Parts: sequence; structure tokens; C-alpha cells
Amino acid sequence: MKKLSLVICVFNEEPNIKPLSEQIKAALGGIDFEAIFVDDGSTDSTRSEILNINDDRFILVELKRNYGQSSALQAGIDQAEGEYIALIDGDLQNDPADIPRMLQMIEQDNWDMVAGVRANRKDGMFLRKIPSKIANYMIRKSTGTKMKDLGCTLKIFTRETIKNIHIYGELHRFIPVLITLEGATRITQTDVNHRPRKFGTSKYSLNRTTKVLSDLFLMLFFKKYLQRPMHFFGGLGIITLGIGVLINLYMLVLKIIGHDIWGKPLLLLGILLVMGGIQFITTGIIAELQMRTYFESQQKKPYRVKRVVSAVKTE
Repeated sequence: MKKLSLVICVFNEEPNIKPLSEQIKAALGGIDFEAIFVDDGSTDSTRSEILNINDDRFILVELKRNYGQSSALQAGIDQAEGEYIALIDGDLQNDPADIPRMLQMIEQDNWDMVAGVRANRKDGMFLRKIPSKIANYMIRKSTGTKMKDLGCTLKIFTRETIKNIHIYGELHRFIPVLITLEGATRITQTDVNHRPRKFGTSKYSLNRTTKVLSDLFLMLFFKKYLQRPMHFFGGLGIITLGIGVLINLYMLVLKIIGHDIWGKPLLLLGILLVMGGIQFITTGIIAELQMRTYFESQQKKPYRVKRVVSAVKTE
């Protein structure tokens, strides 16, 4: 088994491949490593540049089309065989020279994850830094994850920690939250170098903001209700159904005393609330069944054991 697996997702990063590979070899010269480039459907010569590295420590995983960063990361993690697995961007903004120090930290202090915090970011203020700070603040406050820079790709994990999660959709930003849900508690951060992009074009755009917000709602649901979805949907359903029943009883009383209630907005609201409440409760039941299928089909446990020790006191 290799000591370290490096997972690098690339999409149209042709001019960055050669300098990045040289920097990796220089930084990790004394470490038994493999570097896995995941080509996420590039349309330029990225693939050829990776093959031209001509070093058996470098591996190309070529996806059939562009699946997005989360799926590409998962493909690289699935391929990785190292005792520790590191993630790094392929645009030269992360510095491979930070990896040996992070590897030493995770080995010596038995961390589950060491995450990079981009010191002196070299990105634009209004399009990158400010939205990133707002997003990090929202995620910290809502999920309870004490991470300063969730957007920094440079992270290193123990094999067990990162292999226990599956990254779907656009959830690569929430990897610290996902590993926490799977029982990882020993997480730390360290400042890392951040460099301006020299070659290629950034894949970042402001439409990511809406994706982050929608993924945040998903993470909140996972964190609080993954094992008890009926508490969420059932609670909404009971409240909605209760209000609808009260409105309809009120309208029934008006009808009995002789008022014409047909077509009144309040009557329609009462009917809609009753139907909505029934749907919420039904959704909760279906979600409970799916949750049980999720755990039992994969033989997952709804708990994580930290350790088992004998209760015998030793002198």
C-alpha cells in the first residue's frame, strides 16, 4: 500500500499539468505516493499532457464525459490505494509543498482530516472572496462545523475517513460535514499557500451560490433528520393538517348558521392545507422506509463506535 494517494480533478487544464506534476515530484520526493489525475471530460489536450508525464506514480482516470467536480473526486477516491488520501486542485492555486507538513500533522496527532485554509487568497474580492466568506459563515452557523475555509480543496484524510463517505451532486464543498456525519471527530485546520491562477480559465461562476444554498438545506436535513425523517415531514404534516381542519370546522359552522361559504378563499385554503398535511405525512412514511433500506441494504449502523475496552482496572 502506498503511503499517500493524491487525487487531482482536472477539466481543460492542459497548460497546468506539466508544472503541477513537476511540483508534486519535487514536494513529495521522499514519500511513497501515487498521483491520480481524474480527467473530467476535458476537450483540450489535458489527457495527452498527463500521459506525457511518463512516470508510473502518476495515474490517469479518464471519465467519459464531464460529470462535475464531486463525481470526479469520487472517481479518484475510489481509485486511491494510499494509507492517506489528499485532495488538491489542478489549477496550480494549491501548493503541493504544503502536503508533507499536513501529512506529518495527520500522522503524528492521529487526525481524521487536516484541512487547508487559504492564507492571503489571490482571488477577486467581489466575485470570489466575499461570496466565499458569506457561504463559509452560513455553513458554519447552520451545521456547527468549525471550518474557516470550506472552499479550499487541499485536504488530507485517513483512508478509512474518506472511504466511508460518498460524494454526490455538488457536495464536494461539504466533505467536512459528510465525514462528521460518518463519525469523524478529530478534524483540524492549517494555513496553506494560495497562488493566483496563471494558466487556463476559472470554472467558478456566481451561479454556484444557489447550488451552495440548496446543498446547505440538504446537509441540514442530513445532519438533523437523516435517521428520523418522519420527525421533519410528520411535524410539518401535523401542523398543516391541524390548521386546515380548524379552518374547515370554522367554515362548517358558518355554513350551519346560514352563511354562503362556496368559493371563499378561506375555504380553499383550508382544503389545500388538509391535502398538504396528508402529503407531508405520507412523504415522511416513505422517507422512513427509504432510510431503513439505506441502512439495511448496505449493512450500515445508525451509530459509530469509538472504541471498546475492558472495564477491568489496571494498577
